[in-house]
Amino acid sequence: MSKRDFYEVLGVERGASEADIKKAYRRMAMKYHPDRNPDDKDADDKFKEATEAYEVLSDAQKRQAYDQYGHAGVDPQMGGGGGFGGAGFSDIFGDVFSDFFGGGGGRQRGGPQRGSDLRYNIEITLEEAVRGTTIEIRVPTLNPCKPCNGTGAKKGTSPTTCTTCKGMGQIRMQQGFFAVQQTCPRCHGSGQMITDPCTSCHGQGRTEDKKTLSVKVPAGVDVGDRIRLTGEGEAGAQGGPAGDLYVVVNVKQHDIFERDGRNLHCEVPISIVDATLGGELEVPTLDGRVMLKIPEGTQTGKLFRLRGKGVTPVRGGGVGDLICRVVVETPVKLNKRQRELLEELRESLSDNKSHSPRASGWFDGMKRFFGDKEK
Repeated sequence: MSKRDFYEVLGVERGASEADIKKAYRRMAMKYHPDRNPDDKDADDKFKEATEAYEVLSDAQKRQAYDQYGHAGVDPQMGGGGGFGGAGFSDIFGDVFSDFFGGGGGRQRGGPQRGSDLRYNIEITLEEAVRGTTIEIRVPTLNPCKPCNGTGAKKGTSPTTCTTCKGMGQIRMQQGFFAVQQTCPRCHGSGQMITDPCTSCHGQGRTEDKKTLSVKVPAGVDVGDRIRLTGEGEAGAQGGPAGDLYVVVNVKQHDIFERDGRNLHCEVPISIVDATLGGELEVPTLDGRVMLKIPEGTQTGKLFRLRGKGVTPVRGGGVGDLICRVVVETPVKLNKRQRELLEELRESLSDNKSHSPRASGWFDGMKRFFGDKEK
């Protein structure tokens, strides 16, 4: 089976610079690495193909031979150069593993390690989100074990260097023609062994506990905002620093208001009489009640903006508005006299289309539509 052109494999031109070739290989290695595609045989083949192409094109001598003679120029069976170890190969391999594992291949993992960051969800009211508040939360946590000072070893003893990884925290395993770094299964990446574990933490160096924290929620927070409490996360391993605690805000649904950024929205039901004749209506805001003037002839859906009655965002900026949407409510459960009055009103309005301009326009349009259909 003939091999594809190495330049085509990496998706670069023949005159591509060393940096472009390295960038192209890094992109493909990140995409097709077996650790990211454990069940994809095609991805494994593409990764091997890209690695072979990079091994040749990253070495000046091999690249010159390949450009002149093609695959025959770098095939060991044909007298060409072969095998890994080309200039720059180990460097980029380390770069790729840096993205997978958080550090370069072979990086020592022993010694103090920072604890993990933790997340805690809280739910507050809209009023608390707008004005700010302080709440107390009780969170589970891992604290450094006091008897062993977080080392995990029994008092009077010390951890020893792992004999499997020689203190590196990782072991190198060969998979086919390339090698991968994996966390040492014996010391679990710490680089150390504990032969006489602490009886309090059983060698973990940390103990489970609960703690109460006071969280200051700033005014203007919204759903999804995070409050960072530095050093309140999980305790570090081997005496390392603690991680951070991120308090994530969720806001309860309000009975009246809905928030949209810096603005608040609400629906205001009004009677058909107030909508027709106009008047004043008392409406709620987060600061108290205010009077809203309803003009004569107000229709459903009319928006009224109360400036400065919204929210001041936590990240700064001007205060928002309260936007009231009017909903005209049809009266129900009428008595005999009320029905008579409405019948009289309907009769008096039926002779003058100017009282209902939208309805008149709609019916005129309907007549034109059906008139065109009949033709």
